[in-house]
Amino acid sequence: MADSTPQHPPARAGIATLAVTGATGFVGKALLDRALAAGHPVRALTRRPQPPRAGVTWIEGALDRADTLRTLATGADAIVHVAGVVSTPTRAGFVAGNIDGTRAMLAAAAHAGVRRFVHVSSLSAREPGLSIYGWSKAEAEALVTASGLDWSIIRPSGVYGPGDMEMRDLFRAARLGIALLPPRGIVSLVAVDDLARLLLALAVSDGPPATYEVDDGHPLSHAAMAQGIARAVGRRRVAALHLPRALLMLGARLDRALRGTGAKLTADRVGYLAHPDWSVRPALRPPSSLWTPRIALDAGLADTARWYRAHGLL
Repeated sequence: MADSTPQHPPARAGIATLAVTGATGFVGKALLDRALAAGHPVRALTRRPQPPRAGVTWIEGALDRADTLRTLATGADAIVHVAGVVSTPTRAGFVAGNIDGTRAMLAAAAHAGVRRFVHVSSLSAREPGLSIYGWSKAEAEALVTASGLDWSIIRPSGVYGPGDMEMRDLFRAARLGIALLPPRGIVSLVAVDDLARLLLALAVSDGPPATYEVDDGHPLSHAAMAQGIARAVGRRRVAALHLPRALLMLGARLDRALRGTGAKLTADRVGYLAHPDWSVRPALRPPSSLWTPRIALDAGLADTARWYRAHGLL
């Protein structure tokens, strides 16, 4: 039987100019740093004025402004579409940020003649019935695969690292000796710098269209993840409490009441948090000839905890 695993795409000759959406966010910043360190000029979309940075051309605009997206794509050799909506109180917000935004970025790529398109999706896209977020990411993937471009789709597992604000509450709780967790299940994680290396490798390579699921190679239980966070904040152990879905929904309502649109736990997020298996499928991991993770979980969590402390967030 022939091997259907995508092989290592050959690197393009010369220095590629990258167009990046979401460059001011958690993953986008890591990609920006990686690209600049490797000598790649970057055209980066931003909603707000940014300080000048060598190698970066900031394009003020948004995913709902076709003119600025065309400007972003013009002159680029590849587009890395990182921007998206993870949490919003309405279905319309997910549609606008993840579906319409991807459609608009694909149109800008076609208009500018940019063939290479790297799309950051989510593991939740493989279970679109669990959440509006997952559904919106699956719909965005469908647009990418039908685009006719030279595409790669990346489905990261849980992304963490210095600069992340999504897992901060878990670190804070661990300092108090507790971990409030979803129902028992399996998760995969990947350090943000490892993910950024993969995105850059794909952006500057040629190869067949492929969808990759990405982690550090070591799926673990929710409880084991909580104990890893405990070690990172200097505790030997935490009391891991698995909450049933009904209690998570109650927590989502309380979080919304306390933090409004800034709530981290939403009713939509409960839908996929309660799923028992968010480990990546080995057959969909990137080939080792293209990329392998370098950051071990304990080291990555320790780096994250140090960043929180340095910024007064613990």
